[in-house]
Amino acid sequence: MEELLVTIAKGLVEKPESVSVDADEPNEDGIIVYHLHVDEEDMGRIIGKQGRIAKAIRTVARAAAIRTNSKVIVEID
Repeated sequence: MEELLVTIAKGLVEKPESVSVDADEPNEDGIIVYHLHVDEEDMGRIIGKQGRIAKAIRTVARAAAIRTNSKVIVEID
């Protein structure tokens, strides 16, 4: 999952070397929180107009998680 998020984000930003993903341990509900970190200047590119790109990234991550029977949340930092 981390590789998927990094690959998507690197295609969108101008500084791909600053992209990183951290994952928290699953909480009591079994939800894993992924923190996507990008450069401050690239935040607008990742979020998109009215959050459309961020919503699409979260949708793709949830769809990929279904294949492994897990639940994920993507936070953009």
